[in-house]
Amino acid sequence: MTWVAAVARLRARRETGVLVTVATVRGHAPRKAGAKLVVGRTGTWGSIGGGNIEAVAIDRARELIGTAEPEPELMEFALNDKVAGRHGVQCCGGAVTVLLEPLPVVPAVAVFGVGHVGLELARILARHDLDLHLVDSRPDMLTDERLAVLADAVARIHVHHTPLLPEEVLAQLAPGTHVLIMTHDHAEDAALCDAALRTPGLGSIGLIGSAAKWTRFRKRLATEGGHDDATIDRIKTPIGTTGISGKEPAVIAVSVAADLLRTFQEDRP
Repeated sequence: MTWVAAVARLRARRETGVLVTVATVRGHAPRKAGAKLVVGRTGTWGSIGGGNIEAVAIDRARELIGTAEPEPELMEFALNDKVAGRHGVQCCGGAVTVLLEPLPVVPAVAVFGVGHVGLELARILARHDLDLHLVDSRPDMLTDERLAVLADAVARIHVHHTPLLPEEVLAQLAPGTHVLIMTHDHAEDAALCDAALRTPGLGSIGLIGSAAKWTRFRKRLATEGGHDDATIDRIKTPIGTTGISGKEPAVIAVSVAADLLRTFQEDRP
C-alpha cells in the first residue's frame, strides 16, 4: 500500500496517525530524502529504511498519537558505530533528519438539505479540512453546475442524492459526525430528527427552524417516536451563534458555521 493510500485509509476509518518522512540525508543512509512511512496505532505502511531509525521513529510516532494536540517535530540520527541506538546500531556512515507530522482525525459534518442556506454553509465549511456530506432528495440541488462553487474545496466532499429516504444516509456516517437538518420539507426534517436520535455514535444534531416548528417536532418525537426528554434534548434548535441576526442565507450560514467550529474545538481531547 502506498503512503497516500495509507493516509486515506486512516482518514476513512477516523483513526489518528503520523506521517514520517526522511527530510535530509548527509552521506550514506538506508533511504533517500523523501522516503515515507505512515504509522497508525497498530500498523505501519511504507519504510524509511528499517533498523534503529525506523524503530525509534515508530516509537515516537506512537507517543505523538497518544498526545493531545501533537505538533510536527524533527528527529536527527547519526549512523555510525559509535552511536548506540535504542534498537541497535546502524553504521552506514551518514546522518539523517526525519520529520514526523501528526495526522489528526478531521471533523465530519453532514448537511441534510442543500438549498439556499445549505449551499452557503457548504461553501464556508468546504474551506476547512473536514469530511463534508451533502445530502438532498432533490436532484437539481446536487448538480455539478450548482456545486461547482465547491471546486476548490479543502474539505473532502461526499454527495448523496436520496430521492426516497435521506435518513438512510445516517447509518453510513462515521462515528462522531455532526448532523445539520435543514431540508425543504418539514416532514423530511421530522423523519431525520427521529432517525438521528436512533442512530448511535453521531456527534451533535442541529435543526433549523422556528420555535413553533420545534414545539410541534418535540411533541411528535415524544408521542410518536417514544423518545424521552433527555434524548430529545440532544437536538439543538435554533442553530447558530446567538447574537448574529439576519435571515439572509449567507448570514445564517456564517452563524451556523461559527457555532460548529466552536463545537469542533470543544471536541478536541
